[in-house]
Amino acid sequence: MSRQKWLKWVAAPMVLAFILTGCNGSSNENVSKTAANSTAANGKPATWIADRKIKGLVFMGTDDYTEDMNAEVKQKIKDLTGIDFEIQIMKANRSIEGLTAGLTSGDLPDFIAFYLNNSGRPEMKLVLKAARDGMFTDLTPLMKDTKVYSKYLQNDYLPTDTKNSVMFRPEFKGSSYFVHMNIPRDGGYLTRKYVGGPYIRKDIAEALKIDPSQIKTTDQLYKLAQQIKEGNFKDKNGKNVYPIGPGYWGTGNNKDYSILFSDLMWGSDDQRIYQDANGNILHEAETDFAMKKVEYMQKLFKEKLINTEMFTMDESRATENVLNGSFTIIGDMHNYQDFNQDGHFVPLGPLNKVNGPYQMQVDYKSGGSAWAIPSKTKNPQDIVKLADFLASREGKLLWRYGIEGRDYTLDAKGNPIVKQSVLDLKKNSPNEAKKLGFAGVGNNWGELLGSTDIKNEADFGEAEYGDSVSPANSAGALAIAKMWNWDEKRANAKIVDGYTPLAFMGEFKNVTALQAALDNYNVNLVKAYYSKDLTEAKKILDSSLQQLKNAGMDDYLKLLSEKNADPKTKIKF
Repeated sequence: MSRQKWLKWVAAPMVLAFILTGCNGSSNENVSKTAANSTAANGKPATWIADRKIKGLVFMGTDDYTEDMNAEVKQKIKDLTGIDFEIQIMKANRSIEGLTAGLTSGDLPDFIAFYLNNSGRPEMKLVLKAARDGMFTDLTPLMKDTKVYSKYLQNDYLPTDTKNSVMFRPEFKGSSYFVHMNIPRDGGYLTRKYVGGPYIRKDIAEALKIDPSQIKTTDQLYKLAQQIKEGNFKDKNGKNVYPIGPGYWGTGNNKDYSILFSDLMWGSDDQRIYQDANGNILHEAETDFAMKKVEYMQKLFKEKLINTEMFTMDESRATENVLNGSFTIIGDMHNYQDFNQDGHFVPLGPLNKVNGPYQMQVDYKSGGSAWAIPSKTKNPQDIVKLADFLASREGKLLWRYGIEGRDYTLDAKGNPIVKQSVLDLKKNSPNEAKKLGFAGVGNNWGELLGSTDIKNEADFGEAEYGDSVSPANSAGALAIAKMWNWDEKRANAKIVDGYTPLAFMGEFKNVTALQAALDNYNVNLVKAYYSKDLTEAKKILDSSLQQLKNAGMDDYLKLLSEKNADPKTKIKF
């Protein structure tokens, strides 16, 4: 996804959580080395669930998850819970295509997992229909006696969108059919000092004597791109650089790079619905910004200031170009990526928004990815119990840190001390390290069912894996965050809770036609960028606007206005 790859980063890196002692998670003192030492009356571990196999089908990218589980880790799960755990990745060109095919076939294993950053994601309408058709198990009664997931039943634990639009929708009258993951324990909590967005090669910025943080508008970006072109700079292979290129992850799902051209973006590129200064809620197609973007992009293309595949390049080629330094300005990346821990790329901007200067916006709480149990699954309570174990402190230690003794030891407070040999292996042979089979070395199987109730520092004594042993691991990322003035921006951030503009698609009568029109607009916008001139571009966009109106967009925007007027259903723009 994808920038659901922050979703990848904005969702996948969120890990770790609940403390086994049953306290509020603020201290790990007197935590026993392993709860497996305690046993139930039958002689089995207190964590025992059942002697059975549980298989999951994952509708996510293979770069986010892997089917390969370490044999020792699998055995540890078996020893502690009795569960023979296995996952399989559904191979597809796009994850949503795989999800569509899987749900259509009806041939599903014990549980499924899928992308779901919010209820406005296109996956939501698919799983919602499946739930309405009786394809999934009601999870509410199964969560009541759990240690971690029972928190989801508390009135104030979940963010608004997760609670009312993803899990406990009013139409289901208390039932829930999917579990939203990566929920922070506390409101406003951020797992890391994340700086996402456009970056620029530091050496070229210095050669041009410009301060990247002062690039605030697309006009300034255009002038900078001209300077880069005139500078005749080279990449590692001695070839001329592109002034502007796509993001590290390429351009899947018609990505529009709202974060790079944000003062021309009417809402985010996965929503495109925004509120103007007069309170009117509009789709981008109804504004001047669509044609302003087209005019701007065509100017960049014509003057060779932007890579010709800016909106079409696949991930592997984009990443290769980034590593070669072929893009002076990278459309999107972040400060925790391994290749840039020396800071040879630095943040650009951030650019202003359409309604004024940039201000960091932080969700009260957010979610990412979800799982569900098909109604045909036998003894579904076993899957919920396994998820609860993986979301517990002991479970997280296993899927985040590996096996005690082999991969880490515990200090006096029960916090993990990562072995230096593991850190060295991760640095020198990342693929070999991944075979150890836990998230700290890049094998993220445990996140599927266990990554929620997150508060890293409180639970494990460190924000990032291995920091307590080797603070240098995050030093580069934190140096970039300091350069970007992350602390100041966070202190002045706007905390929001509410619904995304597309969150109410599930209750819209003409949802299929409207979703198709919205998707078509995304495709046609990119076509307009590449069209021969502005006249042709306008025809393309006018046609898309008409399709949106024919599909009932005006009625949907009216529905949004009604929802936004109700304090219980406020929309976060």
